[in-house]
Amino acid sequence: DSQGSSREAAMGIDIGRAGGRIRKSGRKTCKSDNPYMRLLTKLFKFLARRTDSNFNKAIHKRLIAPRRIRAPLSLSRLAKFMTGKDGKVGVLVATVTDDVRLIECPKMSVCALHFT
Repeated sequence: DSQGSSREAAMGIDIGRAGGRIRKSGRKTCKSDNPYMRLLTKLFKFLARRTDSNFNKAIHKRLIAPRRIRAPLSLSRLAKFMTGKDGKVGVLVATVTDDVRLIECPKMSVCALHFT
């Protein structure tokens, strides 16, 4: 007997639910046909993998997220979040929408996917 002299039962493998293989769920790539979106996804996937920056991981996760998850942000809320952050760039992976209630827009630097 090549497995030793003891007569123990051989260990089995856990085959998961209903005998099928359990695959990882979730998106892995960008579904958009936009070449710039695909290049951004490629870049941040590389940066998330090769650096220990949580910022790069968060941006990559949001770039591959579906469009219904990437909710728009109004200009007034963006202005509220950017108060006291002079000289910084506001980065959001979403659409920035115009807000007619905002009379005067403060000066700010913003990087976003889309502006309406």
